Amino acid sequence: MISFLMKVPIVNDNSAHLGFLLHDVARLMRKRFEQHARGFGLTRSQWQALAYLSRNEGISQTGLADLLDVEPITLSRIIDRLVETGLVERIAHATDRRVWRLRLTEAARPKLTQVRELGDKTRSETLAGVPEAERERLIETLSAMRANLSIACEIPVTSKKKVSHG
Repeated sequence: MISFLMKVPIVNDNSAHLGFLLHDVARLMRKRFEQHARGFGLTRSQWQALAYLSRNEGISQTGLADLLDVEPITLSRIIDRLVETGLVERIAHATDRRVWRLRLTEAARPKLTQVRELGDKTRSETLAGVPEAERERLIETLSAMRANLSIACEIPVTSKKKVSHG
């Protein structure tokens, strides 16, 4: 991996590769989390669904799919597996038979403790050597960037005419 990084040209404009850097950090954090989670019997997608569900008990499958940024059919397969393992239950909506509400079972609570511990371990490795003040500033900066993009994504992009090169 290091030899690959050494071959990547260094760009003086740090903002030019911000997206690549953010993507790589997130990818490597996911990879490291998965390494820690091996042997716990759940995939990263299942862990993620449990974590989001713990903060959004009673959400519909469609709502959870939106939060996880996955297609509803993809989430349906994940939830099917979590239901089979006894970690999640589907509850029929009171007035709409097409909608399922999701709730964690008591069996999921110890798994959530495990996932939080694995997340803490991964974050600790990620932030090793980064002073606390810089960690706080990083969180503030990333939070501001997320807010900016959340607002921007609500604004339609005006299409520009394609430039003809001929």
